[in-house]
Amino acid sequence: MIYQVYVRSFLDSTGDGIGDLAGVRAGLPYLKKLGVDGIWLSPFYPSPQHDHGYDVADYRDVDPVFGDLGEFDLLMAAARRLGIKVLLDIVPNHCSSEHPWFREALDSAPGSPARARFHFADGRGPGGSEPPNNWHAMFGGPAWTRVADGQWYLHMFTPEQPDWNWRNPEIADEFDRVLRFWLDRGVDGFRIDVAAGLFKHPDLPDSDDPEADARTRDSVNPLAWNQPEVHEVWRRWRAICEEYGAQDGRERLLVGEVSVPTAREHALYVRPDELHQAFFFDLLGAAWDADAFRKVISEAMQDIAGTGSTVTWVLNNHDQVRTVTRYGEPTPEGSGLGTTRARAAALLMLALPGAAYIYQGEELGLPEVVDLPDDVLTDPIFRRTGSRARIRDGCRVPLPWSGQASPFGFTSGTEGAKPWLPQPEYFAEYATDRALADTRSFWHLYREGLHLRKTLPQLGEGPLDWLDTPPGVLAFVRGDGLVCAVNFGTAPTPAPVPGTPLLSSGPCPPGVLPGATAAWWLNDL
Repeated sequence: MIYQVYVRSFLDSTGDGIGDLAGVRAGLPYLKKLGVDGIWLSPFYPSPQHDHGYDVADYRDVDPVFGDLGEFDLLMAAARRLGIKVLLDIVPNHCSSEHPWFREALDSAPGSPARARFHFADGRGPGGSEPPNNWHAMFGGPAWTRVADGQWYLHMFTPEQPDWNWRNPEIADEFDRVLRFWLDRGVDGFRIDVAAGLFKHPDLPDSDDPEADARTRDSVNPLAWNQPEVHEVWRRWRAICEEYGAQDGRERLLVGEVSVPTAREHALYVRPDELHQAFFFDLLGAAWDADAFRKVISEAMQDIAGTGSTVTWVLNNHDQVRTVTRYGEPTPEGSGLGTTRARAAALLMLALPGAAYIYQGEELGLPEVVDLPDDVLTDPIFRRTGSRARIRDGCRVPLPWSGQASPFGFTSGTEGAKPWLPQPEYFAEYATDRALADTRSFWHLYREGLHLRKTLPQLGEGPLDWLDTPPGVLAFVRGDGLVCAVNFGTAPTPAPVPGTPLLSSGPCPPGVLPGATAAWWLNDL
């Protein structure tokens, strides 16, 4: 189980209202107590922050807002002492428009080696006044921006995030150096942003559905994503990780953000010589429905685990509406159908074979903050489209740690210090100190689930076998008799196993499985 730390919203040590690396270090004992195996840090590199660090200006340093390399080394040392692995978020599809190489490209002539590191092209139409093709960016608007000399450059997200040209061997060589820089500082691996990206169709032709990426907020355009050449990059990165592992016996992990049409295509990214893991987003996207969940789990087990690879399960991340809100609006006090379903989904995920990732705040049952005023929104999707649809600020509001009023222990410093995004008053009900004190909380459910996941041999690697169940109920058996069942309906049903469950997401009398509830039993079948 890896815990995703969205650094700017985790814990602020300086009082400026923005989380930082020292704050992450201070929070490590909390994560150790929860029982996670490692953390994934969102980008903390120097950046103008047009997309909160996913526009990287320097891949080998720390932005002063988050600390410095010395503080990073202290964080690594503290994590090592606690036995917590550290993954960095690396962004190889694009960089910042402030990156020295892109600034050099702007200062260079068309056709120059500096421009060959990116996708510069002449426009179409009279005087080249129209973009080179009809692609639209995922965050809205055309995927091309024109520069002073008349050429255009490609950016599949925002104009401040120009796409690298991975057909230029300089780019692969540069990222080899970036990986080694951080591996030499002791990191345990990398989460790879837009891992199905990097290469574009060499001819950059028009798309039959140019607005598909913007409409779905996903990498749908087959001309811009999931090109076959990308697999050579992951073989190259895997070889570097294997090289370091051979030196000290410590495996380095590569996990990719892979959004592709089918589980079968997903499986290609986790072949033995490519990525160790790739997020399987279909579970996150599944409707709250037993048949939908069974379908995506079965496809993953057949097409991904069936190849000998690990399925990497996720229910949420920094780009998605928080789980309790996605499953149904919760009440401020943390009850409600969305919360009940989210607890059940968490227990289901922890029972599945493979790896699991949890986004910060999910262990608290935090809801999406849906009423942020326009003047505080920072998501580039909102800036580019003017629409609040699918914006991501609501899941990035800083964590509440303690107290009855904002900043809820998130930020230290002078009285009245404000988090970079405002926290609602009801966050008091979700503060970590309250969660740790309440044995019925989300936090304790995750902690117990993670403890059993580590100690029960049935929850190790291996298959799952589906059990016959009534409509609306999902049940499977793991290993030597661990049964997990979820009632997706609202009415109680007979439990698939008699007796008291080992762990349940809510009250679960012997022989009964209440609605919107998951439970585990140990049973000889």
